[in-house]
Amino acid sequence: MSGYVIAYGPCAGCGRPFGFNPHHVPSITIAGERQPICRDCVAIANPRRKANGLTEIAPHPEAYEPLPEGEL
Repeated sequence: MSGYVIAYGPCAGCGRPFGFNPHHVPSITIAGERQPICRDCVAIANPRRKANGLTEIAPHPEAYEPLPEGEL
């Protein structure tokens, strides 16, 4: 029998804890470390990114879904 894993931690944007797939969650670099960002913060950031001529963040379809434990 196999299970699933979901990482849980604070969003680098808003600080709220959220669940995510550690292999696919969007992230930003802060002080040299990759930090995850939640779905809400991606939705807030994308219009700003587009207005500034930057590529919008396109989260992987599994970014906020559990990861099969064998893939951890």
